[in-house]
Amino acid sequence: MSQPPAPSAQVTAAEISRIAGVTRATVSNWRRRHEDFPEPSGGTESSPLYDLESVRAWLSSRGHASAATPSEELRTTLRLHAHGGGTSDLLLLVLAAAGRSSDELTAAAQLPDADLAARAQRDAASTADAVPAAETVRFDAGDAAVLRALYACVRDEGGQAALGVLAERELEDSAASGAYQTPAPLADLLAGLIPGSPARVLDPACGSGTLLAAAARRGARELYGQDTLPVQAQRSAVSLMLTTPETTATVHAADSLRADAFPDLVADAVLCNPPFGLRDWGHDELAYDPRWAYGVPPRAESELAWVQHALAHLTPGGYAALLLPPATAGRASGRRVRAELVRGGALRAVIALPVGAAVPLHVGLQIWVLQRPEPGGPERKSVLFVDTAADAATVAGRGGTALTARMRGASRSASLDWEWITARALDAWRAFMENPDAYEGEPGAAHAAGVVDLLDDVVDLTPARLVRTSRAEVDPTKLSVEADATRRNLAKAAKSLARTAGQEGWSAAGTSAREWRTATASDLSRGGALTLLRTQPDSVRSKGQAASVGDGRPETRAVLTGSDIATGSCPTEESTGLYDDTAPVIAVGDVLVRAVASTDGPMARVAGEEDAGALLGPQIHLFRPDPARLDAWFLAGFLGAEENIAGASTGSTALTVIPGRLRVPLLPLQEQRQYGEAFRHVHALRAEARRATRLAEETARLLSGGLTGGQLLPRGTRLHARRAAIQPIR
Repeated sequence: MSQPPAPSAQVTAAEISRIAGVTRATVSNWRRRHEDFPEPSGGTESSPLYDLESVRAWLSSRGHASAATPSEELRTTLRLHAHGGGTSDLLLLVLAAAGRSSDELTAAAQLPDADLAARAQRDAASTADAVPAAETVRFDAGDAAVLRALYACVRDEGGQAALGVLAERELEDSAASGAYQTPAPLADLLAGLIPGSPARVLDPACGSGTLLAAAARRGARELYGQDTLPVQAQRSAVSLMLTTPETTATVHAADSLRADAFPDLVADAVLCNPPFGLRDWGHDELAYDPRWAYGVPPRAESELAWVQHALAHLTPGGYAALLLPPATAGRASGRRVRAELVRGGALRAVIALPVGAAVPLHVGLQIWVLQRPEPGGPERKSVLFVDTAADAATVAGRGGTALTARMRGASRSASLDWEWITARALDAWRAFMENPDAYEGEPGAAHAAGVVDLLDDVVDLTPARLVRTSRAEVDPTKLSVEADATRRNLAKAAKSLARTAGQEGWSAAGTSAREWRTATASDLSRGGALTLLRTQPDSVRSKGQAASVGDGRPETRAVLTGSDIATGSCPTEESTGLYDDTAPVIAVGDVLVRAVASTDGPMARVAGEEDAGALLGPQIHLFRPDPARLDAWFLAGFLGAEENIAGASTGSTALTVIPGRLRVPLLPLQEQRQYGEAFRHVHALRAEARRATRLAEETARLLSGGLTGGQLLPRGTRLHARRAAIQPIR
């Protein structure tokens, strides 16, 4: 693994601010005031770069300890100490380290360099058989800095955090592109579309293993994965062993279409988020492949090759759910294969997702649900189409703020109302599956189209087109009653919003903004004014045992998520298994802060009675204040402030909030309570505005749909006038 020393990494002023735990303005002041501040070693005059080792030495001489998180330290150390062995050896070490206790990892990191390298080599070698395409492990004393950073990251943030950093580094150094993780809510939706509890699940483009992990949460016990990129296959294997130790995971690194690693595997279910738009997927050499039971996929239709690959690996009657681009449903080149999938009864449902559900974020992707026909099975006469794209995204996050547009793009998937999307998709799918021939659909949301109707000249399977054509079936009287009821609720909500907003004006602080001394959350925690809690890292969670109810089934607990904070809802997720005995339990008065910076709704809130007893979900920081020293609403208001969040965030694509860096004014308790009451009022105002906005959108949707669908008449329009208008011209 060793090689000649590499030049020190270079960092920007923004990265220096994160390392030192200060603002960028402070770094600018250092550059102007201190003659011994390191000179730029690269970059441009407007965007200079600095030698990382020189910056660290200067900070150390000034007594500035690093404020970077363990994962940031690992990322920086990898940049500084380049090595030639790739990351597979380090991935092996993550797997081994995740099985060690915190004390063991701390003791290992304190060993002399040579002893540390020997210890790490033994640890990594013990897990070599578990990772696909793993290289021979070789560490030496020159790798000590990387090894210490990795042990610290696994100890403090868990194995998944370390895996993410290593995979990110490997993908940066390779020519690979398009490696994106499937969002967890979307992975859960795909897994939820598979009926029953499949025991054997395959993902032929497994990436980081998100879909297989979702299948494991639903009871799968045999997991099979394959990915073209070795680093992704290795990451998936290690991740699954960390998060689903009760399963058997087999992962290979190879191209699934050209070199199927599981040619004889017959799975109960297939989940897949395949690469899109590939031209060089093997069209010529695979022209006579037996998997193409529904027709040879055209060169421009790699997605239809993945569809048939999934069907070929299913047991008769087994289901597959694939995430595909919308063009797959309507491109002319794929018409023949689509027609055979419909005619043969293999395609059961197409579900349209809103823009931003997954990368690419500017495209509204689709889920195709397929079932391998059973010999002699029932004839399938219809296909379900569901449109979740309308009204799925929250309204929050529009307009200018102190946070950047980059934060909006990174959090777009999180800003969607996944609870609503999942409910719409699963409710329609389950109702359809109960009796496909009798399914009546839901106007504007879901529609079962007959096979005969779909087999036209284009075989366009776009849900929006097919769902909207079913609106004429809406009963005009029922729609009129529903629209009127929603309108009345909107009027009440508007009055309530006006009352809340009508509080007396807020007085100005003077000719300039008020200033105060502040302390970081870390300082307040050390002083006992608050306690900072979070969910345990996965390396710790995997050792826990699930609580169970009397019949042996895992106990179900409510879980509060970041999306719940953003939308103002009660805890919406449920947890079973390894989280239950390790995750903190929320109490009334706790302050909850989202761990990923975003503009889609509030970043913080105070836990109420409706949150009490729920488990703290991932990506949330919990601050438990001492009520004798800190007012909860005062704390929540300042912790969630945009400038505070921006100053305490770090990252490139997703901005992660470092809780210890958040700052709180030092004010007397009585004055804190005055601010707390003001923030409580702001919270109520936001809740009323959210409710009124939701009702306004729903009212507008019903009225617009009724007018365009012919069920409602404009005010003042007489029925006989309408009838006269449709008389033929003589």
